[in-house]
Amino acid sequence: LWFRLTTGALVAWALIGCFMFLQQVRLGADAMGRASAYDRALYAALPNWYVPLFAVAVLSGLIGAVLLFMRRASARPFLIASLGATIVQFGWLFASTDIVARKGAGETLVLPLVVVGIAAFTLWLVGHARQKGWAV
Repeated sequence: LWFRLTTGALVAWALIGCFMFLQQVRLGADAMGRASAYDRALYAALPNWYVPLFAVAVLSGLIGAVLLFMRRASARPFLIASLGATIVQFGWLFASTDIVARKGAGETLVLPLVVVGIAAFTLWLVGHARQKGWAV
């Protein structure tokens, strides 16, 4: 029961990620609310690969979460792709911009750390499920 509830919550989390991606594509810098001039400049300066990488992160995460919910060990490569894309995405943002200095660590680091933590947990869970024989 806990596995079903957990993997169901992970599918819901992945759907939220897909929604956030669509919001960013649709609304740009205003996706998280009214954007400041800094937010608009930051969004305009994103490299061409940033949005497609975001798509890889959320879509592979969703596929992986659904496969894990279905007890399929084949979720692993999708979850690895999602975690890798997420780390590159946030890594670039924090290494190449002054967002933390401008907005503060509390505002900028919490959500990325939660996202990476959940992605890492999901990847661990597929390995655990495989060891226990829950995922084939």
